[in-house]
Amino acid sequence: MKTMKKAILMGLVCLFLMPAVTYSQTIESTKQKIESLEQKKEEIRTQEKEALKQEVIKINKRLEDGEISEYRAELLKKEAAEKHAANINDKIAMIDNSIALLKRDENVEDVVEFDDDNEFVSFRIGDDIEVSINSQDKRKKYDVRTYSELVIAFGLNNTDMEGQSLDDSPYSIGRSRFFEMGYSWKTRLLRNSNAVRLKYGFSFQFNGLRANDNMYFVDNGETTDLELYPHPLKKAKLRMDNLVVPVYFEFGPSRKIERQNYIRYSSRGKFKVGIGGYAGVNLGTRQKLKYTENGDKEKDKIKRSYNTSNVIYGLAAYVGGGDVSAYFKYDLNPVFTDNAVDEYMMSFGLRFDL
Repeated sequence: MKTMKKAILMGLVCLFLMPAVTYSQTIESTKQKIESLEQKKEEIRTQEKEALKQEVIKINKRLEDGEISEYRAELLKKEAAEKHAANINDKIAMIDNSIALLKRDENVEDVVEFDDDNEFVSFRIGDDIEVSINSQDKRKKYDVRTYSELVIAFGLNNTDMEGQSLDDSPYSIGRSRFFEMGYSWKTRLLRNSNAVRLKYGFSFQFNGLRANDNMYFVDNGETTDLELYPHPLKKAKLRMDNLVVPVYFEFGPSRKIERQNYIRYSSRGKFKVGIGGYAGVNLGTRQKLKYTENGDKEKDKIKRSYNTSNVIYGLAAYVGGGDVSAYFKYDLNPVFTDNAVDEYMMSFGLRFDL
């Protein structure tokens, strides 16, 4: 009898304990599911950040190779970061919805917030997404007022000489050329507008004058004159190499880009006008002769001053859209310092701000 009572008592205890055990197991299973989902969130963050790093490395490589400008590189990095932030946001939102359903059904209390930083980008996933990119372990500046650009220009040269038109110029109009290469910085002057910019930097200018009619340049002491060469000339070209510091006021519209943690003014593809001048020094002058003597082809390179100006200064302007502009410059110093009639170098061509 006692044995039967014990059996009945044990059965009643098990009957009451089974729901509690089942509930406990359910709670434990739910927690494991949530922990697994939280781990999945970490994996998503890691995968997306690694993918972003690889994109940034590729963009930096293109920047180092000169394929894109620094400003273009920053735009590409921002677009990549926003894309991967959106990927994280969408994937995490799906997981958060699953976690929320589990919590509501089982009344499990554990909240895990996602907040992370790394050397390329920082995110805050929630109602808003915050993105900060910088390859040098610094957060994106709220407002950048100065940008840098590579400058390349080329075109045609000739001289402005009193009493002489271009039709009567002793220099070839189509084969007297210039080339310019330099680096510049562009700074916004107004606080809340990019309509006026100050542009400054340094440039190497290579100005060439090619003589017509079998003439060449002769240093006659205080003057430099054109004289007839004793042999048939294929080329007689005088080249002056200058290092100058140009300064421009640049005008034109811009597009304002406003985000939660930064603002930018973009003039990409916009019309622009630049007016200014330059000053510098003459690094060297040389003449290159190609001619035929006794049936043999000869080539001479003569380096001397040819009485060219040591100090270079002038006026310049450009007008265009985007990276390309029509470009004009005019030296206010005479080409040759002591000639009877002063000649002033003038140039017209294309300019690229990259």
